[in-house]
Amino acid sequence: MLALIHLIYQALPLLTMPRLQVKVESMDFAERMSRLGTETAFEVLARAKQLESQGRRIVHMEIGEPDFKTPDHVVSTAIKALEDGWHHYTPSAGIPALRQAIAEHISRTRRIRVAPDQVVVTPGAKPIIFFSLLALIQKNDEVIYPNPGFPIYESMIRFAGGTPVAAPLREELEFRMDVDEVIRLATPRTRMIILNSPNNPTGSVLDQHDLQKLATAFRGKDVFFFSDEIYSQLTYDCEALSIASQAGMQAQTIILDGFSKTYAMTGWRLGYGVFPSLELAGQITKLMVNSNSCTAAFTQLAGVAALTGDHTPVRQMLATFRTRRDRVVKLLNEIPGVSCRLPHGAFYVFPNVKSFSQKSADLATLLLNEAGVAVLSGTAFGRHGEGYLRLSYATSMELLEEGISKMAETLGKLEIGATLGPQA
Repeated sequence: MLALIHLIYQALPLLTMPRLQVKVESMDFAERMSRLGTETAFEVLARAKQLESQGRRIVHMEIGEPDFKTPDHVVSTAIKALEDGWHHYTPSAGIPALRQAIAEHISRTRRIRVAPDQVVVTPGAKPIIFFSLLALIQKNDEVIYPNPGFPIYESMIRFAGGTPVAAPLREELEFRMDVDEVIRLATPRTRMIILNSPNNPTGSVLDQHDLQKLATAFRGKDVFFFSDEIYSQLTYDCEALSIASQAGMQAQTIILDGFSKTYAMTGWRLGYGVFPSLELAGQITKLMVNSNSCTAAFTQLAGVAALTGDHTPVRQMLATFRTRRDRVVKLLNEIPGVSCRLPHGAFYVFPNVKSFSQKSADLATLLLNEAGVAVLSGTAFGRHGEGYLRLSYATSMELLEEGISKMAETLGKLEIGATLGPQA
């Protein structure tokens, strides 16, 4: 006790000293930082959490992560790995057991032949986007990407020095990429085409006819397809197909996949890329060496367990998502001024709110501030998302029904076709 009093006595002068007034000068950042964007979902989450800290009740429908626990056998494998001493560096491209499991999984589900050496494991799937663009895209190379689409595509294209070329996703095509338009958008400068099926934010899925047309148009050309298949195991009434499965197209396709969505492992940070050549996989590994060194050892063993273990939890999660999807679409379509198509994959709906004649961002702000419902503006996914909102149904049915009821109440106060005034 005396020692504690002595420490407090010694600290008193420091506590009573006047604060130093530090003048903060404007910092000059590298020009490349101006080309880097952000992900609005996390910004909205932060605002929603701030409102919660003030005592507000918020229904969260903004973040795209399953509300399920990681399967027990995956967790127990990770715990055992730590107990067994998996505490150290691993090969930069991933441990052999995981690369083998991924190669077998992709070979089986995409009906192609993949070798473990074509696989690179990363902490989360985003590095695969970044590393692929850095390895292949030079200044003024064009990259065609879906819009609305995952916002990191455009951000990383610009950061890598490329020129993003938006391929609009339109409701009349159920938000599928218009492949004829993609073919028209291509120029001699086109170096890469990004596909995302099932799509975030719309839940659309490319069909066999779409992929055949793309393959016919670009087969044998100096164009890579970057196929983001992170939601490939989360489809409801169709199969998610990969362009790599089209004849001759594996040699031009990079596949991105991971564990976050299918196995409810968002916090584990475990993703991977499958590359068309050992040479490209080697370049991606070099980027891993220079950035992350390697992916955490115990999470990789958990990944092996996820791929090779019991998939009953995945099937149960998907069945729950299907029930939620059907209910959410029905409830949204009952709100005057709102229409919503039935998505075929992922766990998002993308309702049309154009009847309210106001910007999507303003409407999303209104719903957060007035209704206490956190959703995303369609423009968080690109300018072609104007007139839409994105809602994640990766939360309980009780909360979904509460959130949509509050949305209906707030939207019901607006005149359809009226313009909302500035929001606080």
